[in-house]
Amino acid sequence: MLFNEIPGLEEVKTTLRRSVRQSHVAHALLFDGPCGGGGLALALAFATYVNCENRQELDACGVCASCVKMKKLVHPDLHSIFPLPRSPKEGEDLLGELTPVWREFLQERSYRTLQEWLVFVKATQNQQGIIPIREARAIIGKLSLKSFEAEYKIMIVWQPELLNIQAANALLKILEEPPQKTLFLLVTEESDRLLTTILSRTQRLAVPAFTDQDVREYLQNHHTLDESRARRIAYLCDGNLAEASRLLGDDQDDRTEWFAEWMRFCFRQDLIELVKLADTFDAMSKDRQKGTFDYALRVFRDMLVWMQGAGELLRIPEDELTFVQRFSKAIPPDSLESMIHEINQAYYHTERNVRAKMVFLDVSLSMARLFQKRT
Repeated sequence: MLFNEIPGLEEVKTTLRRSVRQSHVAHALLFDGPCGGGGLALALAFATYVNCENRQELDACGVCASCVKMKKLVHPDLHSIFPLPRSPKEGEDLLGELTPVWREFLQERSYRTLQEWLVFVKATQNQQGIIPIREARAIIGKLSLKSFEAEYKIMIVWQPELLNIQAANALLKILEEPPQKTLFLLVTEESDRLLTTILSRTQRLAVPAFTDQDVREYLQNHHTLDESRARRIAYLCDGNLAEASRLLGDDQDDRTEWFAEWMRFCFRQDLIELVKLADTFDAMSKDRQKGTFDYALRVFRDMLVWMQGAGELLRIPEDELTFVQRFSKAIPPDSLESMIHEINQAYYHTERNVRAKMVFLDVSLSMARLFQKRT
């Protein structure tokens, strides 16, 4: 991965390049960004840049022996720690077994989500991902050795918020006394779940979400896509390139139609149809479920902006704007903020693995009640 392969995020790239040029590279960097954002891609590009044998001012050369190995994720001084679907059994090297799978996962795309990884390794529904103590000890064991051929040994820790307490304490110990010429690149989506002691020993690098323009340019550069579809996907994915890639795989994205139908059934208090929709929702992937609530939040927030008379601030496609304008006429003005709150709660419970059908039915009944507040 090279910096020039990552859309946008120029300020973050500049900060990383400057730290190398000025020899002020922190031994532990925390890439703190949103789901489906550029955190992992930036960490990989930075690792490539740091150990490039013919480093340029703005990027790694991409052709030296180090860069070629980094691109394939087989450099002997690049190590990765990632969530396992379960705790290893006694004597089992689950991390080692999954490392080739991890490389394959990232070779396809660098913009990934935890749920995609769990599906990729065929985790069961109850397996949510964990970084156990044995994996943390493997970090210490690998990094205690001298580097094989590069200037720096680099450890990428993806989703460090999934470290259990014992593993977090083991990582903390090596962060306090790091081996020489060793870099820790932690990539998180929920830094508030990390131990404060780990946060205090890393240099946080805020990674903003991709802009709509970043997403459009990425889609048009990497896929045969017309401007209209690129704009629609950029709006729907809201800076999440993992979601953008998923939307590309849909033969026809029916999110607007699905949402409109859901709202019609809520408005009519049609319990039979809502139960059918709940079954459909329950069968979706977790990413798709969260994406559905994400879309609902976006529509309601756009509606709030429109109803406040600030429609010029909206960035939505023309067909979405027409939908927002029409739908806003059916919403009681004093119910809109409560509806946003209910969707936020549903998203939260979905993330916390509450049964999807129950979550959907609960929020649907709440929405139905709020529709009836219309005077």
